[in-house]
Amino acid sequence: MNSKIDWSELFFSSTGRAGQMPSIIAAAVLLLFLAVYESVVTGALSFLNWVVYPVLFYCGACVLSKRLHDRGRSGWWAAVILLAVVMVWPRPQGFFDFIAVVVLAWAVIDLCVMPGERGDNRYGRTLFRLTPREG
Repeated sequence: MNSKIDWSELFFSSTGRAGQMPSIIAAAVLLLFLAVYESVVTGALSFLNWVVYPVLFYCGACVLSKRLHDRGRSGWWAAVILLAVVMVWPRPQGFFDFIAVVVLAWAVIDLCVMPGERGDNRYGRTLFRLTPREG
């Protein structure tokens, strides 16, 4: 696997594939930034929400799309996952939030636990070298 990650491409481009660990790190950075931002920004600075939330949403969509592509799925599934995050942030409260929690549990298992597809797929080249089989 390529040891160098282009973080700007991971956060700002939705094409191609991204591996497990860079995607997990990027998602953790985005969630941590969101938590810190919401705990610090209050009152008069809340006008920044109109800039910060769309940028975070876009970056999250890009990271999720790349990871979904690595799993062989369409990047449009990122919309379902991001909707679930919006529904349960900062804490789930109702029945539909329970459905969102189930979606997020599926996403964590599928995107964080399961490995990416081996070999090239329709979204890009493989992220790691395949060793030729010896017969």
